[in-house]
Amino acid sequence: MERRRDRRKAEIVRTATALLSEHGYQGMNLEDVAERTDIAKATLYHYFSGKDELVAAVIEGLTVEVNRRLEQELDRVRDRSHLEQIRTLIREQVRILTDTAPEVATVFSWPTTWPASFQEIIKESRRRHDAIFRRVVEAGIATGEFDCPNPDVALQCLHGVLNQSALWIRPSLPLERKAELWEAVVEAAARMFSLDGARS
Repeated sequence: MERRRDRRKAEIVRTATALLSEHGYQGMNLEDVAERTDIAKATLYHYFSGKDELVAAVIEGLTVEVNRRLEQELDRVRDRSHLEQIRTLIREQVRILTDTAPEVATVFSWPTTWPASFQEIIKESRRRHDAIFRRVVEAGIATGEFDCPNPDVALQCLHGVLNQSALWIRPSLPLERKAELWEAVVEAAARMFSLDGARS
């Protein structure tokens, strides 16, 4: 019974994620969630108290999944240089945004339509995400591998590059072309932290 409830709850969150990515907060409603999951709207309230609780679950689910994937990739290259680690994080983030989970980019690209009550939730999500990149950057600075006078500025620039990549590396592009563009973003963004990039 518990497993069935969890599966149905996960299905509702997946549906809400798709609708949120298509229409933003204002355009998403519980009627559409219920229709797409083929359940009565009243049944939704057995799982979520309302739209805001459901949207908060979407944000948390995306945050956890993206961060899990980044940490998994980072674990793979823990014994390599910090430059290779930051490249790996950049590569995986761009893949997520432009190929394997483009809904992440669209959900988080509706800043003007989020109600004030979600501002702190979104900020906290971004802080948790940023912390993974920041850990590698600070370790690279501590060992002298990175020449980065202001990590805060560099990280803000990095996240800007990553977010913009979702606008021009379209999911419809052929995989080979996307792979070329991913590597171009990786190399350009990683230069912000490497000693060679700082000198050039």
